[in-house]
Amino acid sequence: MRTRVVALEVDGLNIIGRLYLPSGDMPYPTVCVCHGIPAKIPDPSDRGYAALAEQICRHGFAVLIFNFRGTGDSGGNLDILGWTRDLKAMIDYLWALPEVDRSRLSLLGFSGGAAVSIYVASQDNRVSSVVACACPAEFTFFTKVDEPQSIIDHFRSIGAIRDNDFPRSTREWLGGFELVSPINYVAGISPRPLLLVHGSQDETIKVSDAHRLYARAGEPKQLVIVDGAGHRLRQNDEAMTVVLDWLKFHTPPRF
Repeated sequence: MRTRVVALEVDGLNIIGRLYLPSGDMPYPTVCVCHGIPAKIPDPSDRGYAALAEQICRHGFAVLIFNFRGTGDSGGNLDILGWTRDLKAMIDYLWALPEVDRSRLSLLGFSGGAAVSIYVASQDNRVSSVVACACPAEFTFFTKVDEPQSIIDHFRSIGAIRDNDFPRSTREWLGGFELVSPINYVAGISPRPLLLVHGSQDETIKVSDAHRLYARAGEPKQLVIVDGAGHRLRQNDEAMTVVLDWLKFHTPPRF
């Protein structure tokens, strides 16, 4: 397994990631992993997405993980519309690599990152398949609160909003979440394959969101409800086995 640091400039911000490359003949089926919206200050001891990338890479996939703006080593502030541009830039980067099989470029998103994955993939046919884990149908928990400033204060307290003058307009910032709501875009994934994975005990996003997305999506599609699983599906072995098996079926590596 080989790795390389990825650093892209998007909207004048540095967006930082890491690419994992397997052994064997290239080009490789490729998975771009999109993390969720942070709920708290990150635990530096949690290898999280790096461990997941290594797991997937060992099965013959090239894997890209990166930090959306406002998170990790990337610059800027949490901004969901900005996240869509970050992902598009990462797809551009992967599309240009000789190691990447352009016919097998999948997105694997978690929660807010799953929402962004559906939004972007619905408008970008370079994406061959989408896996959306713990995906909200809509961002109603952002857009229908009585005191929106409290949301901004929360993200400022955990370091996801870093600039004192951001956002310039709370209304426009919240409007971005309303615009990106996956329920409006999930039908646009078809005829490419879509996998929805949700925990039966998800404490953040209701299981009904997964059923709503599945009902709206076109074929081919699959919905897996993991019994007893909560919101953090990347830490659930059963859920990640489902994801990996699905990726291997729909985008099998060439050994």
